[in-house]
Amino acid sequence: MGVKTDLQPEYGERRTRLPPGPWNLSRAEKREVCNSFYGMKVPEGYSSNIKNLVSLQDSRLLGFKSHDCHTLMQQLLPVAIRSVLEKPARYAITRLCFFFNAICAKTVDVSKLDKLEEDVVVTLCLLEKYFPPSFFDIMVHLVVHLVREVRLCGPVYFRWMYPFERYMKVLKGYVQNRTRPEGCIAERQHMIHIKTAYPKFRKRTKWLQDKHNSTFIQWLRFKVQSELEEDNHGISENLRWLAAGPNMAVPLYRSYLIKGIKFNIKAQDDVRTTQNSGVYLLAHTMQVASAKDKNPILSNMGFYGVIQEIWDLDYQKFTILVFRCDWIDSSGLVVDELGFTFVDLSKIGHRNDQFVLASQVKQIFFVDDPMHRGWLVVLSMPNREYNDVIGDEVLGDVIIECEPFTRGMPNVDTFDELVGELGGQNIRGGCEDIWIE
Repeated sequence: MGVKTDLQPEYGERRTRLPPGPWNLSRAEKREVCNSFYGMKVPEGYSSNIKNLVSLQDSRLLGFKSHDCHTLMQQLLPVAIRSVLEKPARYAITRLCFFFNAICAKTVDVSKLDKLEEDVVVTLCLLEKYFPPSFFDIMVHLVVHLVREVRLCGPVYFRWMYPFERYMKVLKGYVQNRTRPEGCIAERQHMIHIKTAYPKFRKRTKWLQDKHNSTFIQWLRFKVQSELEEDNHGISENLRWLAAGPNMAVPLYRSYLIKGIKFNIKAQDDVRTTQNSGVYLLAHTMQVASAKDKNPILSNMGFYGVIQEIWDLDYQKFTILVFRCDWIDSSGLVVDELGFTFVDLSKIGHRNDQFVLASQVKQIFFVDDPMHRGWLVVLSMPNREYNDVIGDEVLGDVIIECEPFTRGMPNVDTFDELVGELGGQNIRGGCEDIWIE
């Protein structure tokens, strides 16, 4: 047919040479992909131990269960292939992974389904440009109909068996702890007190915030005590104990189960095959350009960190669980053109504000970036709380740095401009030939 003539077999007397196509990996690239999977540590319950599914001797992946294939296709594969294949073929595979990540999300925007369906058609066309016809069996074709199924039947997670299979394990063991310690303090009155006491600094927002952080607990204790001396019964019992402060003997834990999710400290993860110490916090906080910035902006800001200690504060009548974390500085945070978030765990900031309530964070995990040594890709732990989808997913949609399809994915119309072409040839350079006897 005159299509991709440079990939035609070259027949010899004893063997046939198959030129390497855009989809072929060299031996070094196969080892690199396998090493990337081999070094991945994921949270408990996320998937099987990826390390046990990799054979480094013959550069193969084996023993994957159905759920493992889902986690690989949705999140892990785009990370593992970042440093292999040429950009057009690699981005076509990444687009397919983003599609599965989008339709498997717990919340689906119905108004975007038409665009999603158009994009997956173009994604399959891109795959046809770089992959052989033998790849396109009936299973690949059925991907076109998945958006229609979502439109008719609702989100995919309502129709697969994984939550029921997981809950069967829960019923067998029945040992999970569902306690939800939470704490809340109203801070607005104290800010009014500071502005009144220091009128010269009323317009210096950063100074007021620092002063509030350093003096709030003393002010709260004095305020509650004075209200109690006046026989004011408007003070709740919880507020009395909060103002009195916790017990100075604080128990520390290496692991803790909250909201059905297990959190570990970093030292615990270092000796285990899983990773449960990564956390993400979405906070409405003050953003400053520099230390001399006098006009900070209040907005939502995401923070990425690693749990170093787990404290259980005892207020006599109740306990509050807090994490002491190493938070990554803004200089160690980068977002690429596809929406992936990369962090450098060696760049620690916010050392004066390390503690966070355990109920405020979402669990994440980090995977080594194959392209840039020292940087890690941020991926999120799927939400397992199916009884309150809307409430939990509000924050879940914000942490979606691991789901670039809905955030930073380039438009299909500009795809070729972003990744470029194969340079007019289909044979991969630097890749070993395939010989058939």
